[in-house]
Amino acid sequence: MARIDELRLMTKVARLYYEQELRQAEIAAQLNLSQATTSRLLKRAEKEEIVRISVHVPRGVHAELEESLQAAYGLKESIVADCESPDDRGILRGIGSAAAFYLESTIAKNEVVGISSWSETLLSVVDAMHPLKHASGVKILQILGGIGNPVAEAHASRLVGRLAALVKGEATPLPAPGVVGSAESLDVLHRDSYVRAAVEMFDQVSLALVGIGAIEPSKLLARSGNTFAAAELKQLEKSGAVGDVLLRFFGVDGQPMASDLDARVTGMELEQLRRVQRVVGIAGGRRKWAAVRGALSGGLIDVLITDQYTAAALLDKPKEPRKKRTL
Repeated sequence: MARIDELRLMTKVARLYYEQELRQAEIAAQLNLSQATTSRLLKRAEKEEIVRISVHVPRGVHAELEESLQAAYGLKESIVADCESPDDRGILRGIGSAAAFYLESTIAKNEVVGISSWSETLLSVVDAMHPLKHASGVKILQILGGIGNPVAEAHASRLVGRLAALVKGEATPLPAPGVVGSAESLDVLHRDSYVRAAVEMFDQVSLALVGIGAIEPSKLLARSGNTFAAAELKQLEKSGAVGDVLLRFFGVDGQPMASDLDARVTGMELEQLRRVQRVVGIAGGRRKWAAVRGALSGGLIDVLITDQYTAAALLDKPKEPRKKRTL
């Protein structure tokens, strides 16, 4: 037990620090103490419950959900956006705004950012972002082929070009379809100098921004023509596939589904994605619950940005142990 005179000194130091907002050095000088003693007294004041620190979580902030997701799936970070409603529009707005703020706050100078194509979610992120004030030296690289139906192709080009402009960086498109007709066609495409230059940059990516897709393609992806035939998708589903990242399909445990379809995708492979230092998955909505759970269980992403409804669903059922990411 601390003596009454010790408690008195702890109280005096705590009031000067927390109520009068003096710095520790100022308190030490005023009370003729060393700075080390001042620091030690403040710590003891907490143990003696003279000082009780509590964090008030504002309405609309889902701190417990975020912490639970991180613990359950071994994530570096999770961000749970407060969405007005569980419909697709409300979720797109909510997670788009949250992801935009995350990028504005964490994107590093000279970073090589890989970004997927054909994602309405990623488009909502770019549309919500504010431009950086200073040149960043950031390179924005398209990591999934962005050529398709001209009506939809503008969206893929907008993602890369607009993000590069916002971060005052340099854009490198991947001028090829996301899905081609055969493995032979993909080999021919890889001989193109512009395609080859983009593909050779994949190993330089330090931050990857990816959507997480369900088996049934989104409207934007379907309009682009960069998807597989309905019969092929049905076969994938029968084989146990639950979703995709970069059009690379995986099962409920996040393990890649062996398929000839991989040889027709122009884009980063999952093993390359696993080597990226920071992979940010941005997805939400009931339609994607199984896909997001699979991507998390397989260790395909490090940071998840989602909505409160999806977060609650991800924590509702038992999960397989997370597979360790290989480097």
